[in-house]
Amino acid sequence: MKLVQLAKHVAESQRNGYEMDKLTLSNPELTVNQAYEIQKLSINETLTGDNKFIGWKMGLTSKVKQQQVGVEEAIYGRLTSAMELNNPYLKVGEFIHPRVEPEFAFLFKGELKGANITAKDVWPAVECVFLALEVIDSRYKNFSFTLTDVVADNASSAKILLSNQAFSPYHTDWALAEVMLFQNGEMQKKGLGEAVLDHPIHSIVELVKMISREGLSIQAGMIVLVGGITDAISIQANDEIIADYGKLGKLTLHVIA
Repeated sequence: MKLVQLAKHVAESQRNGYEMDKLTLSNPELTVNQAYEIQKLSINETLTGDNKFIGWKMGLTSKVKQQQVGVEEAIYGRLTSAMELNNPYLKVGEFIHPRVEPEFAFLFKGELKGANITAKDVWPAVECVFLALEVIDSRYKNFSFTLTDVVADNASSAKILLSNQAFSPYHTDWALAEVMLFQNGEMQKKGLGEAVLDHPIHSIVELVKMISREGLSIQAGMIVLVGGITDAISIQANDEIIADYGKLGKLTLHVIA
């Protein structure tokens, strides 16, 4: 029952855009597995006919970040249709600590499940790949949280912007694809796809293995954000964010009040 109450609290904070204390402050005994249950319950609170569960996102996909926070695997969150931006404008006033990072998003045409999955199982199930910008927003005060807290807060998921152009999964070597992230004309970050667990496909493999513990899978039609190619940057009103993927194209996000 307590997990249900905590989930309602998290969902309300996400919905209304107000800060909350870390759950672990008043519930130090919370485990990561319980945090995933809170995540599931809180997202279920938001699902309606107009807001559907559309896929997954991966976080902590950099080995350096994993070492920094003392974990040996990535974390995952859930994506819903309300998170997808239909145009490249973000109203920053709806968020608490908004940050942006460049990613790749994989769309699937086949189901992927099971603890023994490999990369060769994944590729045939991929329909296409999009360029993506993810807006993350921790709901915790001072952007301060533990691993358990961030999992409960749906891995800080907020909004996603996908490119209009989709690419064949075999179009390029996604590990060598480069992106430069610009803020108001100044380059802030630069990275390669290999920053995501050495190759974005490994992020998909790890996700499938992790969710298989709960009897879940990536289903046909779902999208997966594989993880940040660079660190996220903080944004504010009137910013123009451009993710330049070279020959693959650019994504532009206009941040408005």
